Amino acid sequence: MPGNTIGQAFTLTTWGESHGTAIGGVLDGVPPGFPLDIKKIQQALDRRKPGGHHRLTSARQESDQIHILSGVYEGKTLGTPLSFLIYNTDQRSGDYDPFKNIYRPGHADYSYTMKYGHVDHRGGGRASARETAIRVAAGAIAHQILQLSFPTLQTTAAVIQLGTQKLSSTWLGHPYPENPLFCPDEKSTQSWTPYLQDIKNQGRSVGALIEVHVKNMPSGLGEPVYDKLDADLAKALMSINAVKGVEIGEGFGCVTSENGYDELSAETASKHLTNKAGGIVGGISTGQDIICRVALKPTSSTPQSRKTLTKDEIPVDVSITGRHDPCVGIRAVPIVEAMVSLVIMDHFLRWQGQCGSKFRK
Repeated sequence: MPGNTIGQAFTLTTWGESHGTAIGGVLDGVPPGFPLDIKKIQQALDRRKPGGHHRLTSARQESDQIHILSGVYEGKTLGTPLSFLIYNTDQRSGDYDPFKNIYRPGHADYSYTMKYGHVDHRGGGRASARETAIRVAAGAIAHQILQLSFPTLQTTAAVIQLGTQKLSSTWLGHPYPENPLFCPDEKSTQSWTPYLQDIKNQGRSVGALIEVHVKNMPSGLGEPVYDKLDADLAKALMSINAVKGVEIGEGFGCVTSENGYDELSAETASKHLTNKAGGIVGGISTGQDIICRVALKPTSSTPQSRKTLTKDEIPVDVSITGRHDPCVGIRAVPIVEAMVSLVIMDHFLRWQGQCGSKFRK
């Protein structure tokens, strides 16, 4: 189906369904001659993967082992399409048999059926977050290539709100000791864990707010009109499953802000006194930190009874049990980082193609 590719100069096309044989991707536009560290790609996948490594995430057991099929020879990229796949090994398709003829509320069953006439209901099929493993692998490849040109570039995301629970301190985008909740504040982590366990025990789910910072960002990346850097970031982040809102910089807070601009000064390293714009002005990066926030809705599959329709439009109540996360936002942190890396890599190659080889900064 169309719409499976993102990017222009550096493109990712993904394929596969949650309960199919495998999921995979093809990266095109990969520069040749770059050494690729497969271990780092696998480490990124391990951060996202299910498997019961924490009692508050899905118990689906997947190794998420990456298999490179093309585009790499003797450890270096060839410049040809880089194709890879991840086998699905722990599908339990039978768990979804009761929902084959029911539209599950909050899932894409209804909308997919309206478009295609039928739908793969097993785990959500193409609409499943299982597909995001491929994004994480691709993002890890993009990040490796970017760091060869920008060694200090750092992309870090964290959960800053879990349901009604907010961070007990301000996070400025610095790396933090990783934990199962991807929370940058130890005190908050300690209180969030029993909170989320209680949500799970009640058969409920909650949403999450993720914030991502890109530090040591080069200036000059982006386009002035339709392909603004912030517009492409918003599209990439909105394409992640369960994301219902994206804001950049001051975001929706700019509505009540007394001034919506960042004054400039030669006295600061960034040449700006504030960063209300989130590192992007006029669609082009300023060299300041890029700051985005991503809102994810609660998990749709919960044991709570909900009203819906069968595919024959007969009213029924449905309760969904199985291996589901009480908060999908937790495992979305590596996905957010990956999508940001893909967009920046794409705009870096586009910049090189138009403007040359040296940045003005």
